[in-house]
Amino acid sequence: MNSPSSSIINRPVYHFRKFLQTESAGGVVLVFFASVSLLWVNSPLKSSFVDFWETRFELQVGNFSFGMDLHHWVNEGLMTFFFFVIGLEIKREVTSGHLSTRKSLTLPLFGAVGGMLMPALTYLLIAGSVEPRGWGVPMATDIALAVGVLSLLGSRVSPAIRAFLLGLAVVDDIGAILVIALFYSSGVSLSWLLAAVAFLLLTLVMKWFDIRMMWAYVFCGVFVWFCLYKTGVHPTLAGVIFGLLTPTFPHRHNADLETEDAVSTLEWLEHLVHPWTSFVIVPLFALANAGIEITRDSLSAATSSVIAWGIFAGLVLGKPIGIVLSVLISRRLKLAELPKGASMGTILGVGNAAGIGFTVALFISELAFTDPTHRTDAKIAILFGSLVSALIATAALARRPIKEIHQ
Repeated sequence: MNSPSSSIINRPVYHFRKFLQTESAGGVVLVFFASVSLLWVNSPLKSSFVDFWETRFELQVGNFSFGMDLHHWVNEGLMTFFFFVIGLEIKREVTSGHLSTRKSLTLPLFGAVGGMLMPALTYLLIAGSVEPRGWGVPMATDIALAVGVLSLLGSRVSPAIRAFLLGLAVVDDIGAILVIALFYSSGVSLSWLLAAVAFLLLTLVMKWFDIRMMWAYVFCGVFVWFCLYKTGVHPTLAGVIFGLLTPTFPHRHNADLETEDAVSTLEWLEHLVHPWTSFVIVPLFALANAGIEITRDSLSAATSSVIAWGIFAGLVLGKPIGIVLSVLISRRLKLAELPKGASMGTILGVGNAAGIGFTVALFISELAFTDPTHRTDAKIAILFGSLVSALIATAALARRPIKEIHQ
């Protein structure tokens, strides 16, 4: 009799569909919690919102004590698991998925690079003289909401187009991770950085000796997270690192299986953790961070803010233009071909969907801006920019000719 884990078939198509199903459903939950956050902040209970997320929570073991408020526990603690899943997804796609060959990687790579550079340049052209640190905000794509938009269109979006969007988002995630690590970390403490490196080396040694005790890796992961927190590098990067380091050997329930159906530790962990990030952690992040006070004054301030316009233009215009131009260049150089059944109009629609930058854009805005007014302007721009991008993507992809869809 097969174990529960062995029902997860080790095939890229299965994992691709499972990932998209989870992300799509998670996108609905994300929108719900973001809406609750907006309603909460714009109700007479606004003060309770602030008080709740500023509640301090302490962990104490003996004489050791460590604490943060709930807002930071979500952003710097729970979101580590979100980035862990990103790391797992990147590794799976690169090793056995839609980015495992040079041919399959080329088009999403070109598209994602253009889709990151153009929004950043758009922001800098508009708001660079006022607050240049915000250039990273419009670079990000929210894969859950983007996949959700494509799912609404059903059979009008082919599996090849969904695969292109997923590949685009994976490369985009890599770019966002590098941006956070290199440009949005505070002054680095060398001693704590060396401690983090030491625990990473210990993890690599355990992998080298094929040690398969999960608790040992969890122990190292917790210490790397804490060391990065003390270092000044954003601690959620520990999640990405351990996602990428997760081994692909068979999970212990399948250790005696040498078949293609054996479930790897990477796949088992993604199957275990991904629903928690999609249905609990990311919605909690939205609840904690999407609370924007929308009043006549705040909207007026945002409409006159170059920061807000820079982010809005980066998402709505920079993303699709950058993706389309990069795809055109890659085709002109004969380095890549369009996905089956797609046209440049389809790529433009996918580019608009990639302009939905909600979760990671909010995350980066918390790191980029210290001025509360700038943060509010940025969040309003992210909210409306993502909404407009979703509407344009839906309109663009829904108008695809039937013969093109089934081509």
